[in-house]
Amino acid sequence: MAEGPVVVGTDGSSGAARAVLWAAQEAALRHQPLHIVCAADLDLAERLGADTARRVREAARSLLAEAASAASARAPGLAVSTEVGREPAADALLRAAAATAARAPGVTTAEPTVVLGSRGLGGFATLLTGSTGLAVAGQAGCPVVVVRGTELPASGVVVGVRDEEDLGAVRFAAETARRRKAALRLLSTWTYLQYVGTMAPLADVVRVAVEAEAAASTRLLGSVREEFPDLEVTEEVVRVPSPAGELVAASLRAELVVVGARRTAHHLGRGLGRVTHAVLQHAHCPVAVVPRA
Repeated sequence: MAEGPVVVGTDGSSGAARAVLWAAQEAALRHQPLHIVCAADLDLAERLGADTARRVREAARSLLAEAASAASARAPGLAVSTEVGREPAADALLRAAAATAARAPGVTTAEPTVVLGSRGLGGFATLLTGSTGLAVAGQAGCPVVVVRGTELPASGVVVGVRDEEDLGAVRFAAETARRRKAALRLLSTWTYLQYVGTMAPLADVVRVAVEAEAAASTRLLGSVREEFPDLEVTEEVVRVPSPAGELVAASLRAELVVVGARRTAHHLGRGLGRVTHAVLQHAHCPVAVVPRA
């Protein structure tokens, strides 16, 4: 599936401003349009009265104009469109992504990417990923990028690898690295057990699992090198106490960390797996969450 337009949310916060700039650059590198959404929850505003709805709409349009101006300054010549969303933020972004992909120019099956900041106006100083980011990443059928940290010089793209179902995440990471003329690092981790050496049967189980994970990583590495022969790609299989901690540590030296969306079912719908959730909460650079195969 071809990479399609980029959809980004804005609410006037500093986190959203960074997300708009990141999204503008990404859309320009893809030669795709950028669509900016300000989720004003107009349905609720209209229930509160016509005057309230008018003021909310005007404020949203002002924020969109500022965001569009910043995007155009970051990527001159970029095609930019804007929209005031009637729904709450997560619903507006998911719907806009689906609608934008359907009208993507030049391709019949284009997959959009949704971009948003780590925290909006209701966030905390710690910049933990807010409910909107987690909701979008947990429900989207397309890649979602949560822009965290500050802009750093290009230092490569890191992708967490577990098995062949992470091929989509690896390909997304490779495409991003190629466009940005960056190196790609495949990082496969396995968790050690402190006392596994005293339990031979369990040690055999761990050994088999590690060998299988290393083999999957190597197969993915070969696939990427075949598809992207000019891309600098390295592979690392490491034993760590925490896979999420290793990816967060890697984010200190990366311009993007990519993880496959491992979702868990619960009574409220789909949630993110523990590693993906932790990386989204603590990474030092933007994080891309890509649906697994």
